[in-house]
Amino acid sequence: MADTQKYGQATGHIGSVTVGEIVVGQSLTATVDKKRRHRTQLNHSVTHLLHAALRQVLGEHVTQKGSLVNPDRLRFDFSHTEAVKAEQLKQVEEIVNTQIRRNHKLETAEMAIEEAKNKGAMALFGEKYDDNVRVVTMGDFSIELCGGTHVGRTGDIGLFKIVSEGGIAAGIRRIEAVTGAAAMDYVAHEEDQLAQAASLLKSDNASVVAKLAAQLDRTKQLEKELAQLKDKLAAAASADLVGDAIEINGVKVLVKKLSGVDAGSLRGLQDEIKQKLGSGVVLLGLAGDAKVNLIAGVTKDLTGKVKAGELVAMVAAQVGGKGGGRPDMAQAGGSQPENLDAALAQVMPWLTERL
Repeated sequence: MADTQKYGQATGHIGSVTVGEIVVGQSLTATVDKKRRHRTQLNHSVTHLLHAALRQVLGEHVTQKGSLVNPDRLRFDFSHTEAVKAEQLKQVEEIVNTQIRRNHKLETAEMAIEEAKNKGAMALFGEKYDDNVRVVTMGDFSIELCGGTHVGRTGDIGLFKIVSEGGIAAGIRRIEAVTGAAAMDYVAHEEDQLAQAASLLKSDNASVVAKLAAQLDRTKQLEKELAQLKDKLAAAASADLVGDAIEINGVKVLVKKLSGVDAGSLRGLQDEIKQKLGSGVVLLGLAGDAKVNLIAGVTKDLTGKVKAGELVAMVAAQVGGKGGGRPDMAQAGGSQPENLDAALAQVMPWLTERL
């Protein structure tokens, strides 16, 4: 069977005939996959506990907006206007598992809908109910109108574990979770991931956070030292490049295509070159794998005549890119490194018109 639906007072079973045929008037015997049904019961019953826990932690504005219950997992959509904080999710999870351990017996009773509401039974907004309804109660924690299949006691659920939480629409959040054996498998997988991380860090599970924090501190220190080395290399490279500058109407100009230079060091390099020039214009280009990096620098005394943003934008347009920045420094990128030489050749005529 693929599904079961209500048709008035009748229950319809939907499925496909794989062997033989069915004729009107024929008798059929339906059997339930007990293992599959049991896993579904776990996920359905814990949905009631989750609903009550969310209202307790987030507020009574929380109402169910949709759900999916199957043998493998549960999905619960609810009204809430902001992301649920990690500590709130932890609190919800702890409350649900506490109610599981309390091993409440699930009580079901049929009564008039008004009587059920007077008892505090939760009804789903927008749902249509008959005059008589079925009420499912779990101890003093949860009471809801529900016609579905459930566990005998909350302890049958075993374990509840939230897998994810996120927004799906304005004011609607979604929690996905697992129970029972699936929850145990999830925890086992998380422990395995932790053990692998500990192994990579040459640590044990108990020390992995401290070891990771130490590694991150070490990485930050190395990055700082690397940045300092790049600045020194930029200073050394700038001394060599300054000798290639030419003059246009008395203004020193350096236009250079670089190689073997890290793109991250371009800014420091152009700063060094401007300092050594004292007064001048710099345009540096770097071609890589299907990528171009450009940086332009103009000393402040010349920004009235030449804007670094305009210069770099002119070059970038010829290499399939765009960019901009301040009058004294601007950066750009491009996607056509094969056009860089021709683009740099246009810089001198462009500057000659402005200097």
